[in-house]
Amino acid sequence: MTLAQAQDLSLAAKVRDDFPILHQEVNGHPLVYFDNAATSQKPKPVLDVIKHYYELDNANVHRGVHALSARATDAYEGARDKIAAFINAASRDEIVFTRNASEAINLVAYAWGMNTLQAGDEIILSVMEHHSNLVPWQFVAQRTGAILKFVGLTDTQALNMDELRSHLSDKTKLIAVNHVSNTLGCVNPVEDIVALANRYGARVLIDACQSTPHMPLDVQAMGCDWLVASGHKMCGPTGAGFLYGKLDLLKAMPPFLGGGEMIADVFLDHSTYAELPHKFEAGTPAICEAITLGAAVDYLNAIGMDKIADYEHELTAYLYQQINQIPHLTLYGPQPKADGSGRAALATFTVDGVHAQDLSTLLDQSGIAIRSGHHCTQPLHRLLGVTSTARASLYFYNTRAEIDVFIAALKDTIDFFASVFDDD
Repeated sequence: MTLAQAQDLSLAAKVRDDFPILHQEVNGHPLVYFDNAATSQKPKPVLDVIKHYYELDNANVHRGVHALSARATDAYEGARDKIAAFINAASRDEIVFTRNASEAINLVAYAWGMNTLQAGDEIILSVMEHHSNLVPWQFVAQRTGAILKFVGLTDTQALNMDELRSHLSDKTKLIAVNHVSNTLGCVNPVEDIVALANRYGARVLIDACQSTPHMPLDVQAMGCDWLVASGHKMCGPTGAGFLYGKLDLLKAMPPFLGGGEMIADVFLDHSTYAELPHKFEAGTPAICEAITLGAAVDYLNAIGMDKIADYEHELTAYLYQQINQIPHLTLYGPQPKADGSGRAALATFTVDGVHAQDLSTLLDQSGIAIRSGHHCTQPLHRLLGVTSTARASLYFYNTRAEIDVFIAALKDTIDFFASVFDDD
């Protein structure tokens, strides 16, 4: 038995049978799915919940007294309880269901930003932000006259905390930053950022799309004002995300959308609004999606987020040991510590003379799914001086043996392009 095979008799080996999609072949090769930063795969216990809901419990929530509506409502609100516990929110009312993290950020931008910020107020972002945590604040700045300021990178391509400190002033009203960069893989010191913001009375929004699936989170310890996450990256369905917000802030924010569900009483000339969190959940919600996200939280809890984080550190250490040996390859973001900690389990890279899309296309011919493009971080890519990068991103169901397959195929792909160039 090789070392890689021995290592695979760990977490991934215990869970892989829960993921039927991972056992298929693509282009005649066993699938190696390394595109988890884009979306994760869904385990059978989660898929079973979708089937159960539509076969046995399909009904609208909150509005009916019949048995199906009661069961659907209990499951829907039960999912809210699960998410609140998962991130250690102080109250279930601090969890608002949204379609995705983008909608959650837009909710804060419109309900708080548009109604609170004024000309000259400052919003601090980083150059590594996903477009979802950039474009809404551009809207706010254009509408209110607020000013956007951006924090750059250190020499190791991590968040430049010294520059962040230099931007802070009494004009700072918001810091919106990702917890983990989907391109650089760096883990930003969010608790330190919150502590700095508190000195100036500024609010903090954390984009936790790349951290919620991979590590334990505690929003009370973090101290942030808002946090957003996307269900489909954490073994849940698409079309389901959530916003966490401190209770007093959510109470003070006006509704984002109007319609059914979010009202208390409606008159011809005015309306009053429902209590939290329903004030922000207009219309028939994505009921099955929310319930299924709750099932995904159950699944992750059953494994243990600490175990997931520890195993992914092992994968990260091994991935970087192997990929660092490939010549003519440039990696982006900080290197991991010796034990693989200190960054996300992803590697974003370019290869001299080879377009990232060409790399991804040829790797797909070997059954290996990676991402290529700008990863919704175009300003960061311009700063890095590249238009496109390749990204291999791992999750707890991936294995060292899959890393070996990926590295071998990557080397073969690079050799292929080198031979083509040589012939030219």
